[in-house]
Amino acid sequence: MSAATKTPSTVPVSVVVPVKNEGHQLARCLESVRWADEIVVVDSHSHDDTVAVAERCGARVVQFMQKGTWPKKKNWALENVPFRHDWVLLLDADEVMPPDADAEIARLVTNESSSVRGYWINRRFFFMGRWLRHSYYPNWNLRLFQHRFGRFERLTSADTESGDVEVHEHVVIDGETGRMRAELDHYAFPTITNFVEKHNRYSNWEAHVTLEAATGNGHRPQSGRARLKAWTRRLPFRPLLRFLYLYVWQRGFLDGREGYYFARLHALYEFLSVSKTFELRKRRNGQM
Repeated sequence: MSAATKTPSTVPVSVVVPVKNEGHQLARCLESVRWADEIVVVDSHSHDDTVAVAERCGARVVQFMQKGTWPKKKNWALENVPFRHDWVLLLDADEVMPPDADAEIARLVTNESSSVRGYWINRRFFFMGRWLRHSYYPNWNLRLFQHRFGRFERLTSADTESGDVEVHEHVVIDGETGRMRAELDHYAFPTITNFVEKHNRYSNWEAHVTLEAATGNGHRPQSGRARLKAWTRRLPFRPLLRFLYLYVWQRGFLDGREGYYFARLHALYEFLSVSKTFELRKRRNGQM
C-alpha cells in the first residue's frame, strides 16, 4: 500500500455508543472500532459493569439523565457532547463494525473535496444462531455523518415508556448523503425473550406516534422513511402485511425456520402497535 493510501493508525472520527446495562456485550462493539481516535459511551447510570468495560476499552464515558421526553440520548449527545472530530459514527452496543471498515471510513472522512455530509451503512441481522440473508436485508441506516449537519427527527412529545433512547426516529442530514461498502453486523435479538421485551416497549412508541398523527397533534415526519412509515400506519391488516412483506416480498422463506419466526414476531409487533393505538384512543376519549 502506498503512503498516499495508507490508513492512519487512528481514524479521525468520534464513535458514539448509547448504553444502559450493556456490560455483557459492550466490549465486542468497542473492540471493533478500536481504530477510532475517539470513542464516547453515553451511559444512563448503568447498574452493571458497563462503565468499567467502556473505560477498559479506552472509551470516554458521559452520563445522561433524561429530563422529560425530549431530547433522547442520541440527540442529546449530538447537541451537548464536545466531540474531538467533526465526523461521528453512531453505533449501538449490539452492533459490530467489520475488520476492514477503518480504511473506508478514513478515506471518507478525510476527503476534503467531497460534498457528502453523511453515509448510510447496511446492516445484517443475526437471529437464532444464523445470519439472515433476506429478512430485513438490506437494512440501510445513516450512521456516519458530520454532526453539525445531522439531528434525529422528533415524532412525538409524549412519554411513551419506551426508554431514553430513540426508537425508530431517523437522522436527518442537511446536505448530500452517500452509501458505504462496509456492512454492520447487528446482534439485535440474542433471545426471543429479548425480542419480545424490546418490541413491547417499541410498540408503546408506535401507538403514540400513530395516534398523534391521526389526530393532527404529532410532529411532522422529516425523513423519507418516517413519511413512508406514517403512510403504512393507515393501511388495514397491518400485522398480516408485515408478515407478507418479510416472508414473501423479502423472501424470508429462504432464511428457513428462522426467517419464518422472524416474520411472525414482527407481525406480532405490528399487532401490539395496532391494539395499543386502539387502547390509547379509548383512554383519551374517556371510554376506559
